[in-house]
Amino acid sequence: MQYKISDWLPTTAKEVKERGWDELDVILFSGDAYIDHPAFGAAVVGRIIEAEGLKVAIVPQPNWRDDLRDFKKLGIPRLFFGVTSGSMDSMVNHYTANKRLRSDDAYTPGGKAGFRPDYATNMYTQILKKLYPDVPVLIGGIEASLRRVTHYDYWSDQLMPGILDSTKADLLVYGMGEKPLKEILRLMQKGVPFGSLTTIPQTAFMHHGDVLPKNKNWQDLELASHEECLKDKVKYAKNFRHVEEESNRWQAARLIQPVGNTQIVINPPFPPMSSKELDASFDLPYTRLPHPKYNKKGMIPAFEMIKFSVNMHRGCFGGCSFCTISAHQGKFIASRSEKSILKEVRAITEMPDFKGYISDLGGPSANMYKMEGKDLKICERCARPSCIHPNICTNLNTDHSAMTQIYKKVNKMHDIKKAFVGSGVRYDMLYNKMATTKEQESHKEYMEDLITNHVSGRLKVAPEHTSDAVLKQMRKPSFKLFHKFKADFDRINKAANLNQQIIPYFISSHPGSQVEDMANLAVETKNLDFRLEQVQDFTPTPMTVATVIFYAGIHPYTLEKTFTAKSKNDKQNQRIFLFWYKPEYKKKIESLLKQQNQQELINKLFTKEKKEVYFSKKNSVNSSNRRRRGRNN
Repeated sequence: MQYKISDWLPTTAKEVKERGWDELDVILFSGDAYIDHPAFGAAVVGRIIEAEGLKVAIVPQPNWRDDLRDFKKLGIPRLFFGVTSGSMDSMVNHYTANKRLRSDDAYTPGGKAGFRPDYATNMYTQILKKLYPDVPVLIGGIEASLRRVTHYDYWSDQLMPGILDSTKADLLVYGMGEKPLKEILRLMQKGVPFGSLTTIPQTAFMHHGDVLPKNKNWQDLELASHEECLKDKVKYAKNFRHVEEESNRWQAARLIQPVGNTQIVINPPFPPMSSKELDASFDLPYTRLPHPKYNKKGMIPAFEMIKFSVNMHRGCFGGCSFCTISAHQGKFIASRSEKSILKEVRAITEMPDFKGYISDLGGPSANMYKMEGKDLKICERCARPSCIHPNICTNLNTDHSAMTQIYKKVNKMHDIKKAFVGSGVRYDMLYNKMATTKEQESHKEYMEDLITNHVSGRLKVAPEHTSDAVLKQMRKPSFKLFHKFKADFDRINKAANLNQQIIPYFISSHPGSQVEDMANLAVETKNLDFRLEQVQDFTPTPMTVATVIFYAGIHPYTLEKTFTAKSKNDKQNQRIFLFWYKPEYKKKIESLLKQQNQQELINKLFTKEKKEVYFSKKNSVNSSNRRRRGRNN
């Protein structure tokens, strides 16, 4: 299909003029290049605004270093400016776990770094507020969402106040933004002033008066103030628990946190999107391509990674301690209809460079599609951050039949040679002892179909560690289940005469992990014939359990003291065990274990080795993004 420049949302004054527009209703600023695809939040927000009959333009990756012409070129919008750092927190995008500046950016043409500032949401908003102090600014996206209350910032090594305080933005949308955005637009179209938008669910604002806006359906929960958190790490940790629990409730409280002489007010979230609502978001008229302005500037790695993939659902009920998916997308699964998914697959087959292979039929986790509580009234009362840890909820329906059915239908479609599952598989659900007979049968069928028909040669799973104590801190299942899954994987491959591999992910330096735990991990993976490359060092990111432990030194739920490797030396001493097979680390590993009188572990690790499986190392940003599959708008 041949597209015209007007098929994309306008990005320049010339494109706006060519549409015959004299004024814009909303102007969006994003830290990402503009890719008109449902996997990229700025495109989705722009298309929603357009669908409401409004005039919208996007300024992607504006230059903040010059005379600020990018912030001036489209003038003043009638309603508001919208700001997002992009699909990633800008600091995660810029720096490694060791705080080294990355040399690339997967969301920029050519993968070039340097096209967005540190703390991009802050920078963009502060510039707009300086240039246009009377124009409202609405912030959203993962950076704003996860920094909505007092949070630990790893890169500056300090507690920072909620981002509304530092940006002076007028309103914040947290989580997946379609429903609150539509309500904002509906009210503004009725003439409601922006400053009066104080009772919309899933938004946050700064309140300067004594009397809070009323909503008879909401209860209020006051958090410890930012100043109290600065003085007392226990209060900071307790705050986090309140925020996480209320974010995972259907009937949540309104959160209020004092900051100086003001208050940050966080309204409860909307209920999860229905399939019809989610389909409508994915069915907007995307070109599914980067804006033509990038045609001669090189490929955009993040787009290349997902352009032949299909996101089947949103949300993740795993609740992993180190992961931000449930904090941003929520624990309740919102699934697209089969019709919508198959429609997108057909659209992909019509792309000119499609070769017949769908790279991923997945989501934030590969196998949570259509899963929800058997009795939703129980879910409405539940505050558990995870539906599968410390055990799989007896109310959770883990039937995999809907996924298997879609996999089979896609594989039978014309022009499809193979549809792969590239998202990480939660294998623990496949061994749910409390499942019904029907569910257990669906688990077996899913596993067989997945392994024989939808693996591209390598299947990604994320055990993350081998120590049960560390896995408990991570909210992950026992490593015994990985052994069980690997045995089934090998059995099915052998029966089908396939030569495929499991790609396991592991994390070093996670809270609770000691040197001895990492040594045992090395021995365990050696015995499984793995030589690891798909690994990462724990990076503290805002609004995760693990980050709270890293900063406060205590678990926010138990308030028990918990060890975390913090110094560069301590972190390196854990990481080297993931690469025990490299000769340059042998002496250091032996020295560390001798200090702990662990000669037995030395013997296990460095006796004559079996033939290990090699895994190729991939770009760290892309690998991280692949694991966090799913759009963050």
